[in-house]
Amino acid sequence: QVQLVESGGGLVQTGGSLRLSCAASGRTFSTDAMGWFRQAPGKEREFVEAIRWSGGTTYYADSVKGRFTISKDNAKNTVYLQMNSLKPEDTAVYYCAYRSMRSSRPYSTTYGYDYWGQGTQVTVSS
Repeated sequence: QVQLVESGGGLVQTGGSLRLSCAASGRTFSTDAMGWFRQAPGKEREFVEAIRWSGGTTYYADSVKGRFTISKDNAKNTVYLQMNSLKPEDTAVYYCAYRSMRSSRPYSTTYGYDYWGQGTQVTVSS
């Protein structure tokens, strides 16, 4: 089992910034990647960014290109999402996700991940 604890959400004005954190604990010895997804009211959960634990290769959605940056601290088993130039359409619950080595599914899909955090609300006011 892997437990994920997110933090850093909140309310921010358009153009502002927030930094999300997600700490993983438990059986994390086979980490392939960690990622961030988001879900707005009435919409499906969508991919935001992901990062490979070994090597640091990143994947991102076009909607956040140039504005959001994912990073990691292997020693702390923590992944971060720096969100800049926030827009009202970024408003959603943001979920951290964990992917083990045994998964061969695409990094941008929800079924490519084995464990999920509880989510943290990000609200961008206009």
